[in-house]
Amino acid sequence: MQKIAVPYIATLHEDSAIHQVSDALNALDKISISVTPWHEFKDKPSVKFAVAHNHDCLFIKFYVLEKSVRAVYRRDTDPVYKDSCVEFFISFNQDKSYYNLEFNCLGTCTIGYGSNREGRVTLPEEVTKKIKRFASLRVVQTPGREPEVKWELTLIIPISTFCFNSFNTLKEQWCRVNFYKCGDDLPTPHYLSWSYIEAEEPNFHLPEFFGELQLL
Repeated sequence: MQKIAVPYIATLHEDSAIHQVSDALNALDKISISVTPWHEFKDKPSVKFAVAHNHDCLFIKFYVLEKSVRAVYRRDTDPVYKDSCVEFFISFNQDKSYYNLEFNCLGTCTIGYGSNREGRVTLPEEVTKKIKRFASLRVVQTPGREPEVKWELTLIIPISTFCFNSFNTLKEQWCRVNFYKCGDDLPTPHYLSWSYIEAEEPNFHLPEFFGELQLL
């Protein structure tokens, strides 16, 4: 099973300035989202993330470089997976249900909860709006290559986001996770994961293939 040891940063908290969180995550090791379980989708953007925590929240920053972006959805709970999208699925302790947190390149967010792909509960905007986010996008030109879009997304995810679980601290919680990159309506769709998935067609809702998140 894939594992990530997540450092505890005592100087950061839910009310920290987003630029401080961004700088702190820049200093951490980056983890690649580079598995392409479905080889018929050959496009493979460069995608990495850094993650840390404090007792009251998770801090995550995504780093993406891709050929094109799509940024249509602007309201939380919209179907952001159709845009240039990064995703983070997590379950806690022995809970058979999990949260799917999905963000497009603007930071628009959709969160669901349930035990499988069908019949998921969509969390309301009063929950998603508590997630602090900062997105940046720019075009980069590498010699000998077509122009690409580099975008980054920094997130402060408070413990209150995980509203179907009852715990007061993230520290020492046992978590199972997977991280993804997709874009269903991009000119060339792609589906990448951090932990390998075995399925005949693209499906991120397979918790049996989640890895482990160790909150140190």
